[in-house]
Amino acid sequence: MDKILKATPLDNYKIEILTSSGVSGVFDVKPYLQGSAFKELVDESYFRKVRPAHYGIIWPHEQDFSADTIIWDMQNASQKANASY
Repeated sequence: MDKILKATPLDNYKIEILTSSGVSGVFDVKPYLQGSAFKELVDESYFRKVRPAHYGIIWPHEQDFSADTIIWDMQNASQKANASY
């Protein structure tokens, strides 16, 4: 399983990601903000407190995403973007 080496918050609830296997891209958190576990992330100052942790990313109150979810989302976003051309 990949470790997340870099998680840089960007505008519009996106996070720049770099994994231990060299996978990089932008993870869009917006689709997850409707879930009750992630409502606190709507506060942009709190959202920006994201950091890499073990095999994913985490915020101070323990909201988290696994590396598997992040990589899957980034790859599917790329496929969707390529399919629309």
